[in-house]
This record gives sequence, C-alpha cells and structure tokens, in this order.
Amino acid sequence: MAEKGFLAGLPWWVKWIALPVLVLVVFGSLIMSLLGFVISLLFKALLLVALVAGLVFVVRKFTSSSSSSRGDW
Repeated sequence: MAEKGFLAGLPWWVKWIALPVLVLVVFGSLIMSLLGFVISLLFKALLLVALVAGLVFVVRKFTSSSSSSRGDW
C-alpha cells in the first residue's frame, strides 16, 4: 500500500483506535450537546405534530356534531 499523507507509516491501531479516542476526549462534550439539541428538537417537533393533530381532531369532532350536515369531509 502506497499511502501518502499525514498518517503514513503509523500503525493501524493509531489510526483506528487512538485518534478516534482523542477526538472523543477533546470534542466529546460538544458532540453530546449537539446530539442532545437534535434529539430535543425532534421531540419538540413530534410533540407539536401530536398537539396539532389532536386540536384538528377535537375541532372537527365538535364542528361536525354541532352542524346538521355530517358530509363535510
């Protein structure tokens, strides 16, 4: 293998074990905060969808029961 670059000549365990561990140690808190933000955003989006769907269901149920014609939708 003719590998050119910064990591040329280093053992495989440095490339695949030591460097990812160092990246996780240095940027671990940043990665976790970004991951937490994304999960929180997805949860809030799902909660919003559920609340809007519930509101639409309740409004349609009350408007269809109060009106005389039930074939609106």
